[in-house]
Amino acid sequence: MNTSSILPNPKTTKTSSAHKVEWNPKLLEIPPQTRFEYTVANLAGGPKPHSHYDTEYHRTVLRGGMFAGQLTKVGMQQMFALGERLRKNYVEDIPFLSPIYNPQEVFVRSTNMFRNLESTRCLLAGLFQRQKESVIIHTDEAISEVLYPNYQSCWSLREKTRGRKKAAISQPGILEDLEKVKAGVGIADSDNVDFFILLDNMVAEEAHSLLSSPALKRFAQLIEQRAVDMALYMLQQEDRESIQMAVGPFLYILEGNLLKAVDPSTPPSKTRKMYLYATHDVTLLPMLLALGIFDNKWPPFAVDLTVELYQHQESKEWFVRLSYNGQEQVPRGCPDKLCPLDKFLNTMSAYSVSPEKYRRLCSQTRIMELGE
Repeated sequence: MNTSSILPNPKTTKTSSAHKVEWNPKLLEIPPQTRFEYTVANLAGGPKPHSHYDTEYHRTVLRGGMFAGQLTKVGMQQMFALGERLRKNYVEDIPFLSPIYNPQEVFVRSTNMFRNLESTRCLLAGLFQRQKESVIIHTDEAISEVLYPNYQSCWSLREKTRGRKKAAISQPGILEDLEKVKAGVGIADSDNVDFFILLDNMVAEEAHSLLSSPALKRFAQLIEQRAVDMALYMLQQEDRESIQMAVGPFLYILEGNLLKAVDPSTPPSKTRKMYLYATHDVTLLPMLLALGIFDNKWPPFAVDLTVELYQHQESKEWFVRLSYNGQEQVPRGCPDKLCPLDKFLNTMSAYSVSPEKYRRLCSQTRIMELGE
């Protein structure tokens, strides 16, 4: 799932428009129905790792006194609604999960950012509602996190992305459109702003009915499309290794979950009925490309990508059903919405990478050998 409505990220405050909006602390009030007790542990069950991202966010104070990148009441309600939808699907319509959280049934993992942990809390509140016992949300150190493209640990991805981002802005029409939008919303030419920053600002402001400039609404479609164009240019789908480095290790984990579930020798304690992963838009976009279901739109707040595993009662064959934002999808290489497991795994295997292969792809030595 993608994180929900948040305040602008620190990078967005470079724009003059970010300072025009007053972010009232009342936006952080917690809706009562979203309250849910949780503790955070590392992947081994030990103490929560330090989050350098949260430290960075706290260095930027927005007009109104709030820190950048915080989850708001609007976002909490969005995630609670997503949790309610999951409850309807997996608890009420089909009694698949227990109505109260059971750690033997559900594994929960989030990136180590407070807003994402809070997004997960709200989803769990919608999914399990009146829960008394605290739920453990697992997370990882930033250096080894695989739930987003990790530019900190993957040297090759960082260098490729940096070069392609510079080149993307000079693609036909993009620079001209950027200048047009900046002039239209009153951002100085000297401000270091791109379409990603504009999209971050615009979506956060629009979600809270706080648009800093009426022109932002007029340019909304153009800003989103150009952000998508830049992301596609930077990822370059035909360069399989870029997507492998961006989300390959995460796809490898998902692949492993499926394989363990269908292996009759897997002990019940080694698998779960549901794996919940709280990720980001920058994770979902390359995943949608890898699965062949990208709709050419930026992943919205509080969106979910769901992989369901089914077994035919008579033939005992396994199938996968994929949904994005509540809508069934046909993954690349699949004949129908109910996709034979082997065909789905074949699609994933083109982009999933083991930890060992990921280290090789990401190494500085390798990219220097290729002369890139």
